[in-house]
Amino acid sequence: MSQVVLSAKNRQSTGSAESRRLRRSGRIPAVLYGRSGRTVPLDLDAQEFTQGVKNISESTIVKVEADGKSYDAFVKATQRSIIDGNILHVDFYEVESGVVLRARVSLHLSGNPVGVREGGILENPLHEIEVECLPKDLPERIEVDISGLKVNQSIHVRDIPLGNGVKLISGADQVVALVKFAKVETAPVVETEAAPAAGAAPAAGAAPAAGEKKA
Repeated sequence: MSQVVLSAKNRQSTGSAESRRLRRSGRIPAVLYGRSGRTVPLDLDAQEFTQGVKNISESTIVKVEADGKSYDAFVKATQRSIIDGNILHVDFYEVESGVVLRARVSLHLSGNPVGVREGGILENPLHEIEVECLPKDLPERIEVDISGLKVNQSIHVRDIPLGNGVKLISGADQVVALVKFAKVETAPVVETEAAPAAGAAPAAGAAPAAGEKKA
C-alpha cells in the first residue's frame, strides 16, 4: 500500500470562530504535535482527508505536506460531530525518521480454523498489540493465520511472528484467538408429585375419597 499524502495549509489564526469559518468553507482545523513539544496549527481539505484515511489504521504513517514542508505522522485522533458524523478536528503526531517509536498495531485473523469446522466456536479477545521499532519497520497491521487452530487450542501474543527490528511490548501470554466447544444447555428437570397408585391406602389423616365410607 502506497503512503497516503495529505495536502494542508498552515493556520495563521486559531480559536473557535476561525475553526467554524474553516468548516463552513469545506476544510478541517488540525494540529500536528512534534516529539519535542512543538505544535503546528494546520487545516485540511475535508473531502481529501476523509477519502485518504478511509482504510488506514492507527499505526499507518501518513505524509502531511504544508506550505513547502513535509511531515511523516500518525493520525492520533479525529473529533466528529454527534449530529452528522462530519470530522470537526484532527490531531497528528509527528514521526521522526531514525527515532524509535511505540505504536499499537492491529491484528488481522486469516483462515478458517479446523476447530470451527468441527463444531467449535472461535473467540478473539485481543485485537491489537503494542510494539517498539523504527518508523521504517512499523507494520500497518499483522496477519495471524488461525487455519490450523483446533478445539481447545489457542494462539498467544508470543506466537505472533514479528518483522526484523520490531520489539514486542504487550504481554506475551495474552490470548489472541482460541477455539472451544459451546456449552450444551440442558432443560431443568421439573419434579412433579406422583399420583397414588390404584388401591393404595390414603395417607393418615387424609379425607376419604368420594363414595368411600369412613371406617
